[in-house]
Amino acid sequence: MADSGATPGRDAVSERLYDIDSSDPRSELVDRSDLDREDIAQIGRLMQALSGLRDAERALAQASERYMRLSAQDMRALHYLIVAKNRQEIVTPGRLAAHLKISPASTTKLLNRLERGGHVMRNMHPSDRRAFAIAVTAETEHSAMQTLGKQQSRRFLAAARLTRDEREVVIGFLTDMTQELSLRDVAWAGEDAAGGAGVGSAAEHADVTDAGRAPRSRP
Repeated sequence: MADSGATPGRDAVSERLYDIDSSDPRSELVDRSDLDREDIAQIGRLMQALSGLRDAERALAQASERYMRLSAQDMRALHYLIVAKNRQEIVTPGRLAAHLKISPASTTKLLNRLERGGHVMRNMHPSDRRAFAIAVTAETEHSAMQTLGKQQSRRFLAAARLTRDEREVVIGFLTDMTQELSLRDVAWAGEDAAGGAGVGSAAEHADVTDAGRAPRSRP
């Protein structure tokens, strides 16, 4: 057996996590008999590059959560509210719940937490007196845009450096890989694994529940 500590500062296992010959030496998972060694090695480098992207995304998300002192779920909610504001769209609790795929009760807790922190405001809905509209505060929007937003926008620069044909290849590859990884009809993953089936659709109609009603006027 190879000595995993033979080379100081390097981990041979970590370096081969996405090498198909290391993870599937007997071809039990992937039949690659029709691929030559160069193709297999190149696919391994591609998988490693995707892993590097995930690591960068994870590090950025964690840094932003520490800076903003918010959870990943909170950050997703704020991102949605910022985009909605830019598009002049009204966001109700039910609409936010549908996006986040969480229950009306969880949405209420999330909004209470964000409102206490000064990140969101709940205003009267312009056309439905039973509900209210949620908006991100100017201070939180500015803070998010100048930190996480600026860093996330650098993805666009990488995409812009590709030609149109190259972008179409990347789009096709990512779409195909997403479909291959989909948990739809995968029995062991559970019936709700394919994207929180049922939660979002129920939440879309939650504006007249406690999560969506406008607060009573204070005396």
